[in-house]
Order: sequence, then C-alpha cells, then structure tokens
Amino acid sequence: MRWFYPVVLVSLLVGCARVGVLPPSVQTEPTPEPLPTPPEPVFEKPAIPVQPAPAAPSATPVAPSVEPAPEPVKPTATPMNWLRLATWEQLPGWLNDDPAQAWAALLQSCAGLRANGAWSGVCQAANAMPAQPDTHAVRAFLQTAFQPWQVLQPDGSQEGLVTGYYEPLLRGSRSFSHKYRYPLYAAPDDLLVVDLSALYPELKSLRLRGRLQGNKVVPYWSREEIEGGAAPVRGKELAWVDDPVELFFLQVQGSGRIQLDNGQMMRVGYGEQNGHPYRSIGKWLVDNGELTLDKASMQGIKDWARRNPERLPALLNANPSYVFFRELNNHGAGPFGALGVPITPERSIAVDPRYIPLGAPVWLATTRPNSSEPMNRLVLAQDTGGAIRGNVRADFFWGFGEEAGKLAGAMKQKGRMWVLLPKDYPMTNQNGANGKVGLK
Repeated sequence: MRWFYPVVLVSLLVGCARVGVLPPSVQTEPTPEPLPTPPEPVFEKPAIPVQPAPAAPSATPVAPSVEPAPEPVKPTATPMNWLRLATWEQLPGWLNDDPAQAWAALLQSCAGLRANGAWSGVCQAANAMPAQPDTHAVRAFLQTAFQPWQVLQPDGSQEGLVTGYYEPLLRGSRSFSHKYRYPLYAAPDDLLVVDLSALYPELKSLRLRGRLQGNKVVPYWSREEIEGGAAPVRGKELAWVDDPVELFFLQVQGSGRIQLDNGQMMRVGYGEQNGHPYRSIGKWLVDNGELTLDKASMQGIKDWARRNPERLPALLNANPSYVFFRELNNHGAGPFGALGVPITPERSIAVDPRYIPLGAPVWLATTRPNSSEPMNRLVLAQDTGGAIRGNVRADFFWGFGEEAGKLAGAMKQKGRMWVLLPKDYPMTNQNGANGKVGLK
C-alpha cells in the first residue's frame, strides 16, 4: 500500500503527490470477433443521472493531524451518480487489448474481495475458469459477467488526470557507515494512531495521528523535527541508504527494494505516517523560482538537489509529511496495494475509492508518457494514494526499477475511465457515513 500511496511522481512533483521493467507486449487479435449490436437507444438518457460528485476533502491539518478523508454525509441511500451506463463498443480499443494479460491481476482482486458479497458471484465464476484462459475466453467472461459504466467528473465531463508510480531500487546496508548514513525508520513507539470509528461511525475514514504531551494528544513531529532528533527513532533503523533524495522518493512511493552491500535484496513497505499533510517539493522549487514548471519532474528535482546540496534540507523539509517503513518478505510478486494483494506492473492502478470500488476492473483510455500514442487497456483498481483524489483520477503502476521510474516520472496524461461492475452490483450508497458507494 502506498502511503499516498503508494504515492504519484509527476503529480507529486508539481503539486499533487506520489510519482524496471519494460512494458510487456500488448497482443492484438488478428481477427477479433464482432460484438453484438447494442440495444437502442444507446443510453441517451442514462439510467443514473449525472450530478456533481462530492468535492475532494481539504488536506488542511488540524491538531492532532488527521489523514485526509471524504467529508461525512447523511446515511441515506443515494445513486452512484458519477457513473453513466455504457456499452462495450464505447470502450476505446476494447478489441485491441489482450485482457488475458490482466487475468492474474483480476484473480488477485478476487482474493482481496473474498469477504465482499457484491463480488462473490463473479469471483466464483472467475475461479472456475481454466488457470490460464485465452484472450477470447477472458473477453467473453467480462462481457457476460460485467456491465461497463463510464466514470464522469462532477461537471459531467469525461477526462481526468493519469499519473504513474513505481517500485524504486536503492543501495544500502543494515549497518551505518560513512557511505550508508541516511536511515529508514520503523514507526516510533510514541506515535499514536487513533481509530475513531468505534465511537463515531461517521468518521470511519479518519485516523488521528499524534503523540502524548502530558495528558493531551498533540500533533506528531514534522519531517524537520524528526530529522532534527526530536522523535525517539534511535534503535528503529531498518537500514541505511546512500542518497537522501532517493530516500525521499521512496517515502513518496511507499514501497521499494534496497540492494544491500552484502548482496542481499531487502524489501520495504509503508508502515505508518506522521499525520502531516503532503506538500509538493516540486511546487516549492517552482514557487521559489528555482525551476520552471516543465522542469519540475522527478529527474529535474534530483538534478537540482545534486547541484545544491547545501539547500537540500530546506527543500525536503518543505514537505512536513514523513513515512515510516516495515520490512516485507522478499517475494517475487509486486508490492502490496491498499486492497491487500500484490499489484501487477502495467495492470494495476491507484484510484479514489469513494468513486471506484477497490478491486474493480477498470478500462483505462489514456496515452503513453509524454506521447500521443494511445494506451487503452484493462487494469484493476487495487491501490489508493493521498494525492489520488477525484472521480476520473488514476495512478498507473509501471513496475520495478529504473526504466519503470522513468516512465512513472514522465507520466502526466489525460485519460478516461470505465469501471466494470458485476451486473447485480448494488448501485446505491448504503454506507452514508463515509460516502463510499458499494464498498463493504
């Protein structure tokens, strides 16, 4: 799970937050089967009216710091009014993608949704399929089991922002040395994380993070204070790395790998966060006249930092948010997303779960980084992020390593999205308190 998470590089860099493997080839069917003619009319009057969705919550901190979450609403059943009924023919490039490449990711979603009754039927059917169904079988399954719904912005428009993230590789050691002197910390013992839902169900999406000062709970230490020694983090070091800028971006991504000096590979993931809101260091550089907006990319920030080492603390401390880590099993799969399952390179995205249910298949229509080349494919909504706010908003997981980082860092594209929901999916908001429609 990214803290922001898992956390979008380009959007992070220019004011939003968060953001290898080469992209796997996307097979194209030589003679795709025609789809059945859709019934008329083609949803001139959508079954669910388009109305403005709730505005994204403010990230303004309170004392103690509160993790951003949707504003409470009255517990009434309301339609998912940011979705418009669609047909398969309306999905750009639907017959050109190979959905079989997303099949393993879909089964991972089912593993994460096993306690959710709204998905039990389609997941049982998916698990009854052959272990590696072919392209035609997967497409037929999707068209039989799911209904596509186009995701709309509050004003009824279709386009939103698609950014990218990845799993970085750092160099480090389990021991401090002159070369490896920048620590990754586990969560300190004095960090309080208070779940308010037991007393206030309408606040189930809020968590208070702070520390005790006498008999009061006050905000936890900021990044600058933690780096300055105020927090009791001595003894909480998981590893030391050789580059403070790479460590900063590891915190933004929320998970990564460390190539240790003894030859072993260490894997780390998000453990906790100090509760302070994320502030973009790319925006800080732009506001201070250090970089132009078009240069405020991940690489642009790294280049500036290496040219200005004496000003690096001021740059990093412009973001008071601080992420603590935990060591993970070094398995072969991708990092774990917010759904609690491994995410898949180029087939997983982070979304705002107020508008797109976690685990759902999504048809993403966008373009490749810094390009007009179409990138239309089936992906799974398996992660979230602090900067991923809004209806038509996605953070595309590119995978692991340097090449994935370059693609993630360059990705800031326009895109459209269609969520695929089971045909018997409950299309009302019964949760009320948190505004998450259809999520259990």
